[in-house]
Amino acid sequence: MSTPFYVSPQQAMADRAEYARKGIARGRSVVVLQYTDGVLFVAENPSRALHKVSEIYDRIAFAAVGKYNEFENLRIGGVRYADLRGYTYDRDDVTARGLANVYAQTLGTIFSSAAEKPYEVELIVAEVGAGPEDDQIYRLPHDGSIVDEHGSVAVGGNADQISSYLDQRHRDGMTLAEALKLAVESLTRDNNGGERTLTAEQLEVAVLDRTRPQQRKFKRLLGRQLSRLLEGHATDVSVDESDEAAPGPGADETPDAP
Repeated sequence: MSTPFYVSPQQAMADRAEYARKGIARGRSVVVLQYTDGVLFVAENPSRALHKVSEIYDRIAFAAVGKYNEFENLRIGGVRYADLRGYTYDRDDVTARGLANVYAQTLGTIFSSAAEKPYEVELIVAEVGAGPEDDQIYRLPHDGSIVDEHGSVAVGGNADQISSYLDQRHRDGMTLAEALKLAVESLTRDNNGGERTLTAEQLEVAVLDRTRPQQRKFKRLLGRQLSRLLEGHATDVSVDESDEAAPGPGADETPDAP
């Protein structure tokens, strides 16, 4: 009888981490930036069917890269957690920190389990506060760790290069138009130092806007409004009904091709 092939626990975990990182890197990037009135989400995403950026609760939004079926399951679980907690206790008891802890436990359990492959996803959970100093942004890698971010963060694709570009140029107090311009500039840069052109149809853009009178602060930027912001002809997120009703873009990943 042959001896089973032995792999040390350290090597097995390193292999699982490398597998997950490669899957995440194949997805197109998502950028999250703080601006003076809230938090901006920008994803390179030509699909109109599947979203990378979504609302979770009143002041909380979710962004992800990787395999769509995996992060969509996590999003649905987060919505159920938020709805149940808000109904059982109080709407103010639903926080990005609590949601990030729930996601961290789920991702950590899956990553350390030898019975299934690790999730090929990286998540961002953000909450808009009463002021910029109260905003919260959490990044959750595939292994379930939690990274508290401030200012700007990028995940997926060439995230390291994009993050470096954002760190050098992002500043507190940026307007929405300035933050959107910076986000798009960071996404258009490729690994060779060149630049591409991204149109409104290739982007999925949303905000958590603290100035909205509604309890729900999440809003997608669509159609003519997004085009005006990209062209520098608009500075806020006020829209007419035709813009509000326009269909939004979604995620570029498919369940089999992150």
